[in-house]
Amino acid sequence: MLGWSATFFVIAIVAALLGFTGIAGSAMGIAKVLFVIFLILAFLIFILGRSRSV
Repeated sequence: MLGWSATFFVIAIVAALLGFTGIAGSAMGIAKVLFVIFLILAFLIFILGRSRSV
């Protein structure tokens, strides 16, 4: 699960760089979606990790 969230984060960063520099206008929208997915996955990993260690 952590590997997937890291993968989404890297893809979001690359898409953001492409979108914010004007290379691909639609990449900015994709970057926003992927970044939100990363945040959700990171939050879930944080919550699940804490609940299993207790």
